[in-house]
Amino acid sequence: MFVIRNVFKCKPGQAKNLIEHFQKSMALMEDVKHRILVDYVADFWTVVLETETEDITAFEQQLSEYGKRADVQEAMSGYMDSVESGHREIFRVA
Repeated sequence: MFVIRNVFKCKPGQAKNLIEHFQKSMALMEDVKHRILVDYVADFWTVVLETETEDITAFEQQLSEYGKRADVQEAMSGYMDSVESGHREIFRVA
């Protein structure tokens, strides 16, 4: 199993907006196991979208297909306006 963490450093005061985009889009992707994490003891305005998958290749294909859907594109429209920077972490669960 793999855990994929997309870590977003939001512009000041914009974490809530990014979370709302993620909540809307993740509601459309029923079969993606995910969690949205927000800073508690971390850099301010940090939002993490964490997903789990057994198969990285299948997961990438699935995300590519979702990314082509008009409803998902609409839900994520403008999300980068809230983001300052970010990175991805992929872990294999031992």
